Amino acid sequence: MTATTGMADLTSSEDIRNIFITGLENAHALEKQAIQLMERQVERFENYPEMSDLLRRHIVETEGQIRRLDEALHSFGADRSILKDMATQFMANLAAAGHMPMADEVLKNTFANHAFENFEIASYKSLIAMAEASGNQKFIPALQESLREEEKTAQAVYDMIVPITQKFLMRSAQGLKADR
Repeated sequence: MTATTGMADLTSSEDIRNIFITGLENAHALEKQAIQLMERQVERFENYPEMSDLLRRHIVETEGQIRRLDEALHSFGADRSILKDMATQFMANLAAAGHMPMADEVLKNTFANHAFENFEIASYKSLIAMAEASGNQKFIPALQESLREEEKTAQAVYDMIVPITQKFLMRSAQGLKADR
C-alpha cells in the first residue's frame, strides 16, 4: 500500500496504463463536445452577451485543454479516438438543437453548461487520480491546469444563473425576445 493513496502500487500495471490512456481519449472527446456546444450557443445568445463572452473565453481555454490532452496521448504513442470525437460532437449538436425551440432556451443552456462543466471537473479529477496510480505524474500539472479552468468556468456559470434568470424574466415581462 502506498502512503499517499492507500492503494497497492499500480504503476507497473499495463491495465492501469491503458485505463489512463482511455481516460485521456474520453476527455479529448468530451472537450471536442464542449467546443461544439459552446460554438452553437455563442451563435444564439443574442441578448445575453455576458454568457457569450464567457463561452468565447472558455472556447479558447478548451482548445488549450485539447492540445494538452493531445500531447499526453502522443507521449504514449496514442491518438485521439476519431470515433469518440465524432460521436460526442454529434451529441453536442443534438443537445444544442434540443434547447433551440424552447421559450426559455437561455435558461436551459445555462443549467446544462453548469452541469457539463461539473462533469468535466469530475473527469479531470479522475484523470489526475489515474495519472498518480499509473506512475504518470508528469501529466498532473497539465491536468490540474485544465481542472482549474473548468472549476473557474463552472463557478462563473453558477454565478450567472441568477442574473441570467432575472434578465430573462425582465425581458419576458417587457414583451421582448427573451429566449436567447
